[in-house]
Amino acid sequence: QVHLVESGGDSVQTGGSLRLSCVLSGRGYGSYVLGWFRQAPGQGREGVAAIYTGGRITYYADSVRGRFIVSYDSAKNTLYLQMNSLGPEDSAMYYCAANPGAANEDKVLLEDDYLYWGQGTRVAVSS
Repeated sequence: QVHLVESGGDSVQTGGSLRLSCVLSGRGYGSYVLGWFRQAPGQGREGVAAIYTGGRITYYADSVRGRFIVSYDSAKNTLYLQMNSLGPEDSAMYYCAANPGAANEDKVLLEDDYLYWGQGTRVAVSS
């Protein structure tokens, strides 16, 4: 059983930056796909970014590419999401997720492809 705990959510102004963290525990051996998702009120959950720990391959949604950076520190078992140039459209609850095994490029930003989820951390961007 993998346990994930997010932190770093906050309220910022447009143009600001935040770094979200997600600490993993209970992770077994082998590679994982680790993802960041977000959900705004009244909307579905959107895949934002993901990383495959086996090769440090990263994936991004078009809406955040060039602004967000996903990374993983294996020594700290911590997943990060550096978010820059934030706008009101980025306001949402952000969740980290994990799935053991190799990355499927076609599914890596789909929530159905993930087995373990954190409880979320809220990001609010004011204009």
